[in-house]
Amino acid sequence: MNEKKRAYFETRIRERMAELDDLSTSGQQAQAIVELDQQAVGRLSRMDALQNQAMAKAQQANRDLEDRRLQAALIRIREDEYGYCEDCGDEIPDRRLDLDLAASKCISCASG
Repeated sequence: MNEKKRAYFETRIRERMAELDDLSTSGQQAQAIVELDQQAVGRLSRMDALQNQAMAKAQQANRDLEDRRLQAALIRIREDEYGYCEDCGDEIPDRRLDLDLAASKCISCASG
């Protein structure tokens, strides 16, 4: 992978990581503990709040996973291994990297 492509993907990865950080910050309130106050909130409203909290926590877990994958991609860029399949060593097509910035395997190896 040439330097121009590497810089392009590194910029996109850093931009996506910043987006994830912003989403995490804005989602913190939704993950807060749901208070038990039967006077202010009815049972069904509390159940809705608990469900929303669970979904917010699941979304945060997905963001954390994506962030770890993107950090690994930055390490691969630094080590000049980004864009090459970690199993077979073939070059990963740019189109695949555009769709999944953290892709570490070619389609053949990823599909088994």
